[in-house]
Amino acid sequence: MLDIAVIEDPAAAEASLDPVRTRILHELSHPGSATQIAVKVGLPRQKVNYHLKALERHGLVELVEERRKGNVTERVLQASAASYLISPQALSSVSPDPHRFSDRFSAFWLLALAGRMVQEVGRLIAGAAAARQKLATFAIDGEITFRTAADRAAFAEELGVAVTRLVDKYHDGGAGASGGRRHRLVVALHPVLKSTTLKTTKETPESPEIPTAKEQDND
Repeated sequence: MLDIAVIEDPAAAEASLDPVRTRILHELSHPGSATQIAVKVGLPRQKVNYHLKALERHGLVELVEERRKGNVTERVLQASAASYLISPQALSSVSPDPHRFSDRFSAFWLLALAGRMVQEVGRLIAGAAAARQKLATFAIDGEITFRTAADRAAFAEELGVAVTRLVDKYHDGGAGASGGRRHRLVVALHPVLKSTTLKTTKETPESPEIPTAKEQDND
């Protein structure tokens, strides 16, 4: 079982988005039979079998073993991954193209880059798993609070200079001839999502608190 599987096939994506099948995939994080899953999700075994066949057809679940019980063969299945991501490739005709954008400060370019990363890394994981090889990647995730928008802009400028300096130092311009492996480098910075605070009033029982323009500028 993979930790994360990236779904590229549109039909598989559609199958995975069905609420019942999503629940079944969750329950199949550990091996189980149609009878066992039917009890957990509260559906008839025949209906669970129908959903299992669809999930198996798209490679979202896989056979673990077959057990003989009297005159019946019980199939034990397990999800092919602990979690799933749907690749932009599943919507290839309308998926974002990073080459359409060139603004480093564009949120849309950031989304396009993130989508490309999901697609490329998903394929690399699948290839590495098929070859039984380890995939070498590196990532940094953290949070930083800026006092002002000017500080944020200065940080972005300095970060860009530092990354450019490192690229110039380590990039092998003749990698094709030397046998070096090309790598993709993406550096991103975006605001952290604010938690929604609900106010209770007579006019609007559950109206979310909206940040002011000043708060948004400093986020």
